[in-house]
Amino acid sequence: MRRRFPPASIERGHQPPGTSYRYPHRQARQLQGFWQTHTHATAEHSKAKLRPAGVAVELSSMASLRMLRLLVAAVVLSAALMPPPSAVAQLRTDYYASVCPNLEAIVRNSVRQSMAQSQISAPATLRLFFHDCAVAGCDASIMIVNSNGDDEWRNSDNQSLKPEGFQTILSAKAAVDSDPQCRYKVSCADVMALAARESVLQVELGRYDGRVSTRVSVVLPHVNFTLDQLNAFFSGLGFSQTEMVALLGKRRLLITHLLVLCICIFNCNCKPDQVFCALHYANSMMDRSGAHTLGAADCPFFQYRIGSDQTMNPSFASQLQSTCSSSNGFAFLDPTQVTFDNAFYRNLQGGRGLLGTDQVLYSDQRSRGTVDNYATNQGAFFADFVAAVTKLGRIGVKTPATGGEIRRGKPPLGSSI
Repeated sequence: MRRRFPPASIERGHQPPGTSYRYPHRQARQLQGFWQTHTHATAEHSKAKLRPAGVAVELSSMASLRMLRLLVAAVVLSAALMPPPSAVAQLRTDYYASVCPNLEAIVRNSVRQSMAQSQISAPATLRLFFHDCAVAGCDASIMIVNSNGDDEWRNSDNQSLKPEGFQTILSAKAAVDSDPQCRYKVSCADVMALAARESVLQVELGRYDGRVSTRVSVVLPHVNFTLDQLNAFFSGLGFSQTEMVALLGKRRLLITHLLVLCICIFNCNCKPDQVFCALHYANSMMDRSGAHTLGAADCPFFQYRIGSDQTMNPSFASQLQSTCSSSNGFAFLDPTQVTFDNAFYRNLQGGRGLLGTDQVLYSDQRSRGTVDNYATNQGAFFADFVAAVTKLGRIGVKTPATGGEIRRGKPPLGSSI
């Protein structure tokens, strides 16, 4: 049988028996799975509506079982992903200063080139960073393609990841390795961290790449999670509820099937300054505020709430109903979609949260105080968001002692990078 991911020219690092590390390098052939959109949360909700009343007890049991599984997963994540003190200590902003002094400039230039080719590359990369860190830590295991087909990116929860995110990382890693001073000295995990934040924040470096990637390891939050489910998931990653509420501003871009930048992406009536603002804000999306200010969600991720969720503002529901009348409808997560601000939290106060996991932050009294604080104190939100993103980058840091490696790879002749 012909293998789906050939590249004979990939240079492998040390790897466990039976595992093959290869870099996806052609979007059409090797990232085709990422074009699929999975709306399992919405589908499950729709199926529940069609079930007869007689299965209510069974559904309740199933819900309890799912919650139990999530709690167990959170405990396992907490134990497995908290890096040892030595791993955290090795992270520092000048980690590569002596071996690859131009690292940040190389990655920055590569990311901007990717953005010039596709404006969605920036949010896609940011979303990819979260999906990597939330599963087995920030070790670039999401980039591993196993010859046996069992890897993270082929899990259904990762199938809505955009190929532009992968291509951005691959291009940046190739650019770094093309520099003789940096060649094979910088991990893919650190390249991903730099690309996701695009030089706006000071990025701690010193991660090693993981060697293991499996479908079953992927456990990610869904758009209809309750506060208990959200807390269970994020506490497993080491986040408090307050940190989670701040980080969810970023997760708006990550957990939904998002498009980004100015509204001109979605119509042909762009003005030149709108195009400029799109590039500018994408470059600085990790600066002061949550990436929800740049996001939009496809209708299937929130349509099930319209008319059935009493926490949704009626006029907002009517607006969304009109928006979703077309087959490819979408809505912005924030009405000030090209401005970095705290409007996301003010919207929650008015019942205008787009996703179920948005509005629950305000409808549940336990997290309402944090939402109120961020809605009235933008500075507090900015500070907490930056701290939470930095903490995200410390999850599950690998070292040589814990099986980490500097992954090597070079694209085959004729590849797109």
